[in-house]
Parts: sequence; structure tokens; C-alpha cells
Amino acid sequence: MQGVSSIITAIIAFVLTSISGVALIPFLRRLKFGQTIKEIGPSWHKNKQGTPTMGGFMFIFGIIGAVIIGYFLMAKELSSQSVQNARLFGGLGMALGMGFIGFVDDYIKVVKKQNLGLKARQKTLLQLLVIIIYLTALYLAGDTSTIVLIPFAGQLNLGWFYYPLVGIAIYFLVNAVNLTDGVDGLATSVTFVVGLGFMIICNILGYAGMSILALALAAGCLGFLIWNFHPAKVFMGDTGSMFLGGLVVALGMGIGFPVILVLIGIIYIIEALSVVLQVISFKMTGKRIFKMSPIHHHFEMSGWSEVKIVVVFSAITALFALIAILASYLVIRI
Repeated sequence: MQGVSSIITAIIAFVLTSISGVALIPFLRRLKFGQTIKEIGPSWHKNKQGTPTMGGFMFIFGIIGAVIIGYFLMAKELSSQSVQNARLFGGLGMALGMGFIGFVDDYIKVVKKQNLGLKARQKTLLQLLVIIIYLTALYLAGDTSTIVLIPFAGQLNLGWFYYPLVGIAIYFLVNAVNLTDGVDGLATSVTFVVGLGFMIICNILGYAGMSILALALAAGCLGFLIWNFHPAKVFMGDTGSMFLGGLVVALGMGIGFPVILVLIGIIYIIEALSVVLQVISFKMTGKRIFKMSPIHHHFEMSGWSEVKIVVVFSAITALFALIAILASYLVIRI
């Protein structure tokens, strides 16, 4: 039954996401919800001015619909797994919370014509609130383990240090996924690979509920790529990228293996670190390490096409996803 449910889940996520673009993109155009391209970006991005944004609603709708249907198809198998269910629906709730923050940010940029959106302090406080609610909900649902699995090593019990460390990691990774969304199809393609990788890992570790979420994520991203691949007809906006960030983190947390995100989410981490290093270098020395950050813009400024960046970054993700899959397989044998 799980195989049939998985296929149905994937089809639903893909179809709902891809078809919703037929109605949503013209609707966003009529509302004039077009992307404003910053002056500091690559000059050739100016031709993207006015491309509809907030397209992330397409895969938010598709993924949530697919997960709910997939869950009910496997209700008998999953109904008794209370902690898994808390991780599944708690993760969805956390992702929606992050997506809502992204929507507010997009709304301020597009409707209020304030290009910077939410202030950094405002966004941080809202994200921390969502993270606290998420971790509290998991704890109250009985997910009280503070043991962290370390790839190729074993287990480490962090005690109460677990919660602040995990909270910081969630905050970092959600924003790292957001930073990866800067080239047509990049965040979508990378996250598609991440979703497939997590689907395999979930099956190896025996997390059927999280496998549904991973598969819906991959299929939703594939459906969105129809509209988002270069030249993009719609952008996901912070609405979509922060929702994706929440889901990616929810998958790592949901299988009790958040450290695996260091491997499978390597591109997100590199993107975020490139920004951090650029800022530190400029403030301390007045010089920049990269031509532009995040690092995908560095490669753009070096002459790489957007399609090449997407292909190379996705291939790197696939390689590290394979390493993460191997690490997961070894974990169950330690």
C-alpha cells in the first residue's frame, strides 16, 4: 500500500502545483504583484523586472494537499505513530509559519513598494517565535529525545543544549534556502534533489510519514519548475523560499537526524556562508572575497549562465545527497 500511496502523493503534488500556475500567474499579473529587481544585482537581471512573484503559493497548495491525501491513504499504518505524526504535521505547520513570514515580506515589497520588506530584526523575531512554537509542540507531543545522530560516527546526547542549538540551526537553514533563491530555477531544482534524497533516507530509516512529505516536496518542486525554469515565468518569492526552508528543516528533524542537513543541504550552507564571509571580509578589510554574494551571483558575474549554475549546483547536491544516504544506511548498522 505504501508504494501506491507514494505514487498517488507524487502525482497529486505535481499536478496541483503545475496546474495552479495556469490560474495563479495571470492573477498575480492582474494584481501587479511583480518582482522589483534591486539595483545592486547583476545588470542583466533588469529584464526580469515585473515577473510575477509569490508563486510559491503554487507548491504550498500542491504539497499540503498531497501530504494530507497521502497521509489518509496510509492512515492505518501511521495513526499509531504519535511522535512521527507530530513531527510530520508540526513540520508542516512550521513551514507554513515561515511561509507566512515570507508572504508578509513579499507583500511589503510588492504592495507597499518598500523594496527591503521586513526589517531584519522583525523577520528574525518572527522566525524565532515560529521555531519556539515548533520545538515546544514537538516536546509536548512526546518528542523529548535530545540525542543527535552524527553521520559516520554514532550518537551524541546534547541534553538541554539540544534546543538552542537546533533552534539556531533551523533559523540558519531556513534563511540559507531563502538566499539560494536568486537564479531562475535554482532553489527549486536544488530542493527537488534534496526532496528525492530525503525520500530515500526516510525509507532507509523507516519513517513512512516523513517519506510522504519528502516525496510531496520533490514532486511539488518539479511541478513548479515548469513555470520557474529559465526564463522564469514566475518567482516563488520569500513566500515560497521560506516555506521550502521550513520543509527541508522539518525533514531533517522529522527523521531524528538534523545533522544530515549539513550534507544534503550543502548548497544552502555554502550560499549562506558566502554572504557571511563577504560581509565579514568587507567590514574588516574593505575588500570583497566574491564578485557578488550569494555565491551563485559570483558565478554569474564570472560568465556562467543561469542554466549552468542550476545544473552544477543541483549535481553537487545530488553527490552530497548520495553521501547522506550512505551515512543514513550506516547509522542503522552502528
